[in-house]
Amino acid sequence: MDFLKLATERYSVRKFENKHLPKDAIDKILAAGHVAPTGCNYQPQRILVLNTDESIEKLKDCTKCHFGAPTAMLICYNKDETWTRPYDGAQSAPVDACIVTTHMMLMAHSLGIGSTWVMHFNPMKMRETFNIPENIEPVALLVMGYPAEDAAPLPLHSEYKALDKVVVYDTF
Repeated sequence: MDFLKLATERYSVRKFENKHLPKDAIDKILAAGHVAPTGCNYQPQRILVLNTDESIEKLKDCTKCHFGAPTAMLICYNKDETWTRPYDGAQSAPVDACIVTTHMMLMAHSLGIGSTWVMHFNPMKMRETFNIPENIEPVALLVMGYPAEDAAPLPLHSEYKALDKVVVYDTF
């Protein structure tokens, strides 16, 4: 599948089959995140895989946006392993974690696995529930699984602003 087709067809799945992902699929998704570019290749990402009934039940206490997914991955970054821009102190690790998440989300879709990127979770509750150290910062939650037969994109999924409304050449 060509990349633009993959990126266009992928949508946020909010209805899943009740079936955990097999290890080989999880390994492929993690491999895609592992090769994602990061600032100076520091690789600050840390990923928590939740693929048991028990861990998914715990997750439900941290977010209402789990959509009944049988599997989830919490993408975090290690605050001690970030490249810092010298001009203003901006850190690359939050962006790195987002790039990793995007790679994983697109790989999942290429395997026929649906996902939804969730930011609506309680990071303090997540930290407490899953014993996440203070130097590890949760950024994104990918809830995932095989899409239910009647899963469908939301109506606005395929509506885009005109390219000339979001792209500027040379100067604003």
